Amino acid sequence: MKVIHLISGGDSGGAKTHVLSLLQNLNKTITAQLVCFRDGPFADEARKLGIPTRICGGNNVLRVRRELSRYIRQEGFELIHCHGSRANMIGAMLRKSTGLPVVTTVHSDYRLDYMGRPLSRLTFGTINAYALRKLDYRIGVSDAMVDLLISRGFPADRFYAIYNGIDFTPAPPPKMERLEYLRQLGVDADENSVVVGIAARLNPVKDMSTLIRGFAAGYASCPRLRLVIAGDGEEREKLGTLARELGVEKQVTFAGWISGGMDQFYAALDINALTSLSETFPYALTEGARFHLATVATAVGGIPHLIDSDVNGFLFAPGDFEALGTYLAALGNDDALRRDMGEKLYEKASTHFSIQNTVDTQLHIYQEILRRYRRPVRARDGVVICGAYGRGNAGDDAILEAILQEMRSIDPDMPMTVLSKDPKSTRLTYRVQAVHRSSILAWHKAMRHAKLYINGGGSLIQDVTSRRSLWFYLYNIRAAKRAGCQVQMYGCGIGPVTRESHRALAAKVLNAYVDVITLREPDSREELQRMGVTVPRILLTADPALTLRPASDAEVDSVLLRAGIPPHGKYLCFALRQWKGFDEKASVFAKAARYAYETYGLTPVFTAVEKHLDPVAHRQAAANLDIPHYFLDDAGGAGTIIGALSRMDAVVSMRLHALIFAASQGVPLVGVVYDPKVSSFLKYMGQELFVDLDSVTAENLCAMIDRAVCQTGTPQSREEAVARLQEMEQRNVTVARELLDL
Repeated sequence: MKVIHLISGGDSGGAKTHVLSLLQNLNKTITAQLVCFRDGPFADEARKLGIPTRICGGNNVLRVRRELSRYIRQEGFELIHCHGSRANMIGAMLRKSTGLPVVTTVHSDYRLDYMGRPLSRLTFGTINAYALRKLDYRIGVSDAMVDLLISRGFPADRFYAIYNGIDFTPAPPPKMERLEYLRQLGVDADENSVVVGIAARLNPVKDMSTLIRGFAAGYASCPRLRLVIAGDGEEREKLGTLARELGVEKQVTFAGWISGGMDQFYAALDINALTSLSETFPYALTEGARFHLATVATAVGGIPHLIDSDVNGFLFAPGDFEALGTYLAALGNDDALRRDMGEKLYEKASTHFSIQNTVDTQLHIYQEILRRYRRPVRARDGVVICGAYGRGNAGDDAILEAILQEMRSIDPDMPMTVLSKDPKSTRLTYRVQAVHRSSILAWHKAMRHAKLYINGGGSLIQDVTSRRSLWFYLYNIRAAKRAGCQVQMYGCGIGPVTRESHRALAAKVLNAYVDVITLREPDSREELQRMGVTVPRILLTADPALTLRPASDAEVDSVLLRAGIPPHGKYLCFALRQWKGFDEKASVFAKAARYAYETYGLTPVFTAVEKHLDPVAHRQAAANLDIPHYFLDDAGGAGTIIGALSRMDAVVSMRLHALIFAASQGVPLVGVVYDPKVSSFLKYMGQELFVDLDSVTAENLCAMIDRAVCQTGTPQSREEAVARLQEMEQRNVTVARELLDL
């Protein structure tokens, strides 16, 4: 593989480190040619690192384009990779003349690159913003940067994320003793001092004012703290004045730029800090992690992907100096906490954010871009997926996540368009094209180009919650078939459809316009038979969400800790929802929670599946509960919800997908049935612990909890049932592959 990298050649900071370390290591595997538009220290350093480097200078961009076009053709490069505004402009011009795919790495928010320089922002900033939209693919340095650009209207399915990696080989021993080094920098420290450090430019984006305010607040509670700032910039005088005003002038040291490398600096610190308003994925944090430093940082950019708050570091909102002060004081006063967080951060950073991981990710990106570039052009291609998505319901969104995952297993480059109530959120979460459910022209256009239409999971064909939704889904099925798509109803449930007119309409549409229906449980098959649906091929499969996996332990710990829940306690989960008759039964759940706590020592955790609605039901159920209990109102996406449920000793749930998630982890289940789909799933699994909402009492619910708790030591039968369902679920994929003719 031969890739040409374009960069201005005057870059510094994180972008410089990223490009040079990446190219140095890429050239061990592929040919990665560097082209700079000016000579100087950047190009000199590249040459010293053994990176093949070429200078293509001058202000005549047309001449530069001609020269590069000729060079690219002569040398047989396969891909053009740009870094920075000038490279993006040239790269956009090279797309047509070379016919090659062009990708750019976005190292920072292009709207902030020229902060404080209005003329440069108007000229270079405008050109860069235009060029970015003309390139084929974009790589964000962190998922957060990708999300930012997608939110600004860049196509969601043309993005990749990469994280800055460093070499985690053991650092060389310090050249001098810690105290000697600190005093050389001007730090008033002794053996008892806890030194907070930061290495960054002193400009507005780094928000050093918040750092100094936070340090002053922390110092008031922990006089051991000292702060040393390595860096310089336009805010130096302002920050010095602020330190004097806050009375911490002697405790804050402005060390200026550190010469001779940063290893000695980080080795002298106890706490690493970052207070930026905007970041991609800063090297300063991984460098600190390399030295096992406890870390406090703003929750911006890709930082939350490294730091699981309260687990291996602390995160706070930009500008919140009070929270920063609280965290600094906590770390300063607790040596064991500081060491523990530093070790956990090192463990995660060295595992997931090494330079080799970065190189491997970049190579994978290149391979995927070239594969997509060489993909045959088809008259009809890809999938349109329609369902109850973008409503904040983790169960419905889990179905979408599973379907997308399975479509990518068929063809990783398949174009996919999702109809969503919140297309922006869907684009950000799943990196696919998404259109609003009300954008009739947009989804008709997508259907005309797609090969397959998926009516995606859940109980979409029902009229209990809304007759309009039934009409909507039936209309979409009809429109998709008329547009030329194959139509699959994917791992779905059917009913209840209560009105005879609706049953007749549904049967007519499904018989006329659906090719295959795959069902998640047998009761739905019987309902289709009663409705008179006989024409489509009907297969019994399982719910797609059964295939999803839990998030990492650290991510789950972080979610629980943010809700104030100790990660490894003994818990009974309640996943409830508002429904007709719930008000009269709310006290039943409270009595059952008390019983489980007093009998088995299980603390109730009320866990929301639909975060906008379920907390109301949970607080109603727990209104008079005087035993310890927790509310998990927002457990994040499917992965972290599954992970949280895996920590429970048993689950009592009205929510179908809480039962599905818990079942996939072998957790004992008790179902409270408000809709036949809940009992249908449990019967399909071979589970008998369920009761109708109308019939639930404290006595029968407590009796089922007794039986569920007794099952905790014998998970084999549950695991076998889940494995059987997961195997059956793969029929959904097999059918989709057949309809796509792949």
